[in-house]
Amino acid sequence: MRRLLLVLPLAFATVITLAIVPSAQAAPGPYTALGDSYSSGVGTRTYYADSGSCYRSPSAYPVLVAQRTGAPLTFAACSGARVADVQNTQLGSLNAGTALVTVSIGGNDAGFVDVITSCARPWPWTCWGDIDNANAFIRNTLPARLDGLYNTIRGRAPNATVVVVGYPRLFNGQECNFGARISSGEQTELNKTADLLDSTTAARAAAHGFGFVDPRSAFTGHAICSTAEWLNGLSNPIMESYHPNQTGQSAGYTPLVLARLGVTVGAGVAAA
Repeated sequence: MRRLLLVLPLAFATVITLAIVPSAQAAPGPYTALGDSYSSGVGTRTYYADSGSCYRSPSAYPVLVAQRTGAPLTFAACSGARVADVQNTQLGSLNAGTALVTVSIGGNDAGFVDVITSCARPWPWTCWGDIDNANAFIRNTLPARLDGLYNTIRGRAPNATVVVVGYPRLFNGQECNFGARISSGEQTELNKTADLLDSTTAARAAAHGFGFVDPRSAFTGHAICSTAEWLNGLSNPIMESYHPNQTGQSAGYTPLVLARLGVTVGAGVAAA
């Protein structure tokens, strides 16, 4: 009994010590951000001087995610990229040690910017045929392109968590940009095209075991012409148009990607 009384305080002290000493955590592994202008940060109006025509922004969600997680970032996303551009120019950093990959791609393949440009022309021009062509491409051609890219990403980064990032609906039915006449009916159909693009991309991501971030709910109430816009309408310079602004990147995309990674949103990252 006397020995037990001597051992118990020592054991209790050991338990207390273990409880107050934080466990060591491994440093986050390398992170590569792939994709188009929605990943590079076009729309935020601030860009790294050395990013040239790729328009990579310090306000883009890949940078904010890397800052939050402490992961070393290779920022390969580039404005205007299509699937082939990602395949040919953005995958150089991927290897067995890559821990995280994010990718947003498909909108440029479907010609979405050109479709919006067509819809913005003055009356009597309309863009119904352009929307139909984009939808047909998304249904019939884009899935195979995504499969090819996703296979390559997995082959080059076999141990990485891969998160595919989708696109928001741009419009809320209001016509507030007088320089771009996009009717409420056209806005509805363009939003349906965004839905089709997201559902198609999500299905191909799931088929490859990749995660998917769907931004549509987060951006509801923050579309073009909303009181609190997270998306730019017709802008000057024109390239800033129809892209997430700084708030769209920080309060829209960043918390969604962090949540998909299981990271709690903390100080310095706005909640959606």
